[in-house]
Amino acid sequence: MAGMSPLFRRAPARPPQDRLVTLIGKPDCHLCDDAQRVVERVCAQAGVPWVWKDITQDPRLHDQYWEQIPVVLVDGAQHTFWRVNEDRLRKALTE
Repeated sequence: MAGMSPLFRRAPARPPQDRLVTLIGKPDCHLCDDAQRVVERVCAQAGVPWVWKDITQDPRLHDQYWEQIPVVLVDGAQHTFWRVNEDRLRKALTE
């Protein structure tokens, strides 16, 4: 790989404990409950920490995401919204 162009080299995977999944939602939201189950399962399997953020408690998050909840961020970047695909999230956390 030493002679391979940097363009084609993959960055080394980050250790799981250095990753973070953020689930943004609100209470009494069935899509948020479904998303939480997927996030909990995938993060537990991958050893990645995750946090829950409630848009009803954070005006900035409410303004930014209220039409999209639940929203999943991976390392601070939006990964998905509404429905969380377990395989896609797992792949994002292992690359």
